Amino acid sequence: MAARIEQLVTSGEFSLDGGTWQVDNNVWIVGDDTEAVVIDAAHDAAAIHAALGGRRLLAVVSTHAHNDHVDAAPALSALNGGAPVLLHPADQVLWRQTHPDREPDAALADGQELPVAGTVLSVLHTPGHSPGAVSLYAPELGTVFTGDTLFAGGPGATGRSFSDFPTIVASIRERLLTLPPETVVRTGHGDSTTIGAEAPHLEEWIARGH
Repeated sequence: MAARIEQLVTSGEFSLDGGTWQVDNNVWIVGDDTEAVVIDAAHDAAAIHAALGGRRLLAVVSTHAHNDHVDAAPALSALNGGAPVLLHPADQVLWRQTHPDREPDAALADGQELPVAGTVLSVLHTPGHSPGAVSLYAPELGTVFTGDTLFAGGPGATGRSFSDFPTIVASIRERLLTLPPETVVRTGHGDSTTIGAEAPHLEEWIARGH
């Protein structure tokens, strides 16, 4: 059975640099009727576990380690036989702010391929929103999961610790806008978009500087 993409929206708190905000997060499930991976286990392990419906969870993949993207990862892993939690090592400093007593199980690396349900998610290191931010490109599904690197309307936020605006612009220009224009961009928050819809606005984002 061909791989498919499912979306679950969970709600909770994002905390960084002494501030806390209520946020809605997109949790993405990629798989078929027998196996799946979860991209960004946000807020509600029980709800994500229920959405898996008994499928074998191959991995919990974290696009980055801000707490609202990883807070439910250890619990979801525990509910699914210890499925590995994957994170780029450059985001360990952020991970430890949320989970000081539990390390990720394995590292993500640029160019790594994660097989699931007959398709492949390719890891693209796209730093800027955080040092270890990654995007996951699934060419056979015509989509890229960008976490908080690229949204409908521009780059992710870079005004807080461990973030950098020139770096995120370079990541978007060199790693994302080079993908086919019809590629669907599935984001960490809010609506999806396409590479083709966002590419013309790069210079506008640079001019705004945020």
